[in-house]
Order: sequence, then structure tokens, then C-alpha cells
Amino acid sequence: MKRLTSWCIQLTACFLLAAGFNAQAADEKKADPAGTWTWSTPGRNGGEPRESTLKLKMEGDKVVGTLTGGGRGGEPVETKITNAKLTGDELSFDVTREFNGNSFTSKYKGKVAGDTITGKISRERDGETRETDWVAKRKKEEKK
Repeated sequence: MKRLTSWCIQLTACFLLAAGFNAQAADEKKADPAGTWTWSTPGRNGGEPRESTLKLKMEGDKVVGTLTGGGRGGEPVETKITNAKLTGDELSFDVTREFNGNSFTSKYKGKVAGDTITGKISRERDGETRETDWVAKRKKEEKK
């Protein structure tokens, strides 16, 4: 009986030790999205490219921030991001803007790798979902 109890204790200790290493490895793989990210998107009908600036920070485990760009009439608009999530190196968030009484939401998904976020932006328009590529670069002076 003592041998069985000793074996159970050793097995439990090994399991807890392995679980601790796995949790630590997962924490180490979590990307750091904090900083200022920039990218440009082509203008409509071949027009001037539009610059976008994404400012992100971590508040505990929560990602918060704003996206500036995409304004009509030449002036960029700053909008808070919503539904932001960071799982490992996968970042996602939504940006909802209003124009002429209508609300438009863009869903951003990307992978954070060092000073680059690469992913897709999804928008619904006229009942169709449209996706565009998204590659943002972190400003060097902003990196933590």
C-alpha cells in the first residue's frame, strides 16, 4: 500500500511539474503588440494611398487602443478598437465607423511576429464579405 501511495505522489508531482512548464512556455510565446503600428492601403480607383496608425497597449491581459486613418474629406479619424483579443501571437480586433448615418465594421486578424503584424481585414458591404491583406510595421522608437 505504501508503495502504491508513493507511486501516486510521484506521478502527481511529475504531472504538476510538466503542467507548470507548459504554462510557462505558453506565456513566453505570447506576443507583445504594444506600440505604434503603421501601414498604407491603396486609395480608391488608384488614388493616393491612405496611411493608418494603430496604437496598442496592454492593460493586464487586455489589449486596448485606437486606429487613426480612413477619414473622408482628407482628415483622418481616430476610432477606439473593440473586441480586442491576443491569443499567443494571434491578434484580433474590430473597428466600427459611422458615415452618413450608417455603421461600418472592419474585423482585423493578424499574427504578431517581432515588429510586423500580417493578416487580413474583413468588411461586409452589400451583403458580401471582402477581405484585404494587412501588413503593419511597428515604429522602432515605440518598441518596449
